[in-house]
Amino acid sequence: MELISGLPQDVARDCLIRVSYQQFPTVASVCKLWKSEILSPEYHRQRRSTKNAQKLIAMVQARDQPGTGSIKRVTNPVYRLSVFEPETGHWNELLPPPEFYSGLPMFCQLVSVGYDLVLLGGLDPNSWKASNSVFVYNFLSAEWRRAADMPGGPRTFFACASDSKGTVFVAGGHDNEKNALRSALVYEVTSDRWVSLPDMAAERDECKGVFRRGKFFVVGGYPTEKQGRFERSAEAFDPATWRWDEVKEDFLDCATCPRTLVDGGDDEAVFLCSAGDLISLRGNTWQKISTVPGEIRNVAYIGALDGTLVLIGSSGYGEVHVAFAFDLESCNWRKLDCPEGFMGHIQNGCVLEI
Repeated sequence: MELISGLPQDVARDCLIRVSYQQFPTVASVCKLWKSEILSPEYHRQRRSTKNAQKLIAMVQARDQPGTGSIKRVTNPVYRLSVFEPETGHWNELLPPPEFYSGLPMFCQLVSVGYDLVLLGGLDPNSWKASNSVFVYNFLSAEWRRAADMPGGPRTFFACASDSKGTVFVAGGHDNEKNALRSALVYEVTSDRWVSLPDMAAERDECKGVFRRGKFFVVGGYPTEKQGRFERSAEAFDPATWRWDEVKEDFLDCATCPRTLVDGGDDEAVFLCSAGDLISLRGNTWQKISTVPGEIRNVAYIGALDGTLVLIGSSGYGEVHVAFAFDLESCNWRKLDCPEGFMGHIQNGCVLEI
């Protein structure tokens, strides 16, 4: 059966791989053959190999008040999901799970796994009660599903990262009694199954997770008795051996909050904003690569996309958030357009290629 009547299969497939991610649900609803096509692994491989895959940044972002020039008046910000496509400059809002129409949980985590967006945990914005809930949004169907809860009770401020293929890793954070945790978990998205990992060597509250070189790195944080005093160490879990590597005591250049830490992917570097500078780790050496523009000196989020870093932040507390792109080859900054309605604070985010 022909994908598009009157066209050779390769030409018809070339047409389908060019559709926008926003049109996936519409394409899938046309007929069973088209649905089968966009669900096939080969379709996604061809989108990537022909450079038709779209690179997006999904973020947990506060609603701002258009026209005010500031968000200082918002005493209890409402968080929603924003999606930004840096290549086109297009921003849009993603409908939240039905349970969160009035606002997303504070400090929830967001990670991408293929065509899925996974939202984990957070604090109820009204009761401030911690949640262990998990929701998964599929960009092909444009639908949310309630997934299996994180086991072991509620945890917040935990490290979280994905291998981008099918699993999400979770480690550290703290429990309802503010006790820093050593425990770790892995979530298999397709099977909707959680599995416990061996404990880390150290308690780590407010740590940051990145997946790089085939391992889940948990960076920084602090133990229960050192509330707010961040450490420089990191440890990595190797899924191949099912064990944690030896703790690296001096992974970070200084004792700082690792919230902006991001893996550069193919660049083989790790990036972090510290004291107004953008710094990178190559091998075992941290070095400054640029000074962060004053408009975003309070950086809230960094995303890495093919030789470019996208940084979103503000000039000070309560000010609107704007975005800049940093080209890693030329070391030049470029301000990106942030329309009204998308200038609120960013709590979390992740990069997708779909």
